[in-house]
Amino acid sequence: MMAMPRCPSGVTAIVVEVNRPGSAPGRNRHETEIAMSLPAVTTRERWLIARRELLTREKELTGQRDALNTSRRELPMVRIDKDYIFEGPDGQVCLIDMFGPSRQLVVQHVMYDPAWEDACPSCSAGLDGLSAGLLAHLRARETAFAAVSRAPYAKIADYKARRGWDFAWYSSYGSDFNYDFHVSLDASVAPIMFNYRNEAELKEAGMGWILDGPSEQPGLSCFLRDGDAVFHTYSTFGRGTEQGGGAYAVLDMTALGRQEEWEEPKGRVDTARKAIPDFAE
Repeated sequence: MMAMPRCPSGVTAIVVEVNRPGSAPGRNRHETEIAMSLPAVTTRERWLIARRELLTREKELTGQRDALNTSRRELPMVRIDKDYIFEGPDGQVCLIDMFGPSRQLVVQHVMYDPAWEDACPSCSAGLDGLSAGLLAHLRARETAFAAVSRAPYAKIADYKARRGWDFAWYSSYGSDFNYDFHVSLDASVAPIMFNYRNEAELKEAGMGWILDGPSEQPGLSCFLRDGDAVFHTYSTFGRGTEQGGGAYAVLDMTALGRQEEWEEPKGRVDTARKAIPDFAE
């Protein structure tokens, strides 16, 4: 139970009633006051001045983000020569099968160790945000989406059903895929590298904890298909996965980008679209 008394501008005090250790609920309670900081109260005129100053910085960030996305699209790509085998609802598939008719594929590396009963809760929270509309918007821009985990497919199928999800999710169990893309870390299987840092660099960055033993890590990887050839264009890990919010944010990670007229470099798609985010076919 809590109350919120009036306090000086910018601060609200939350009074929380706490049961003393060992006491029955509702008895021997004491109150603890916690100060919660809120934005300063000002006039509309002063707020407008501050908002305009922030808008200038926001526009600078938008320009920097556009430039960064251009650099991302200009990254070279690496041909995938290894024949990875995955298992899905219809049996075994190859990486190229996940594209369907699309030119691009975005893979979310979902943390799901074969020994775990459930997938990572944080990964699951992100997957909860996937909607049929978002996936349709990606397909409208020639981009497929699939989740991939190292858990056996039977576990994935069971967990997916319990969560009520219907997006594509494949098992890489028994393949090198997770290790090659550095989201399953086990020094006995492959040299440790995470977020483009080797063991020495991880220790120097204060991330030596990641070397303590085998682990699963989150990530997003993007692939481009050219005929029967598949190329790796981009991967991001750690907080880099936070950029995957909405179709534009996902497309910005890919080699083809949003496929709109204003983007650089030119010539990535046959017909560039206008900058209208309606995702019409």
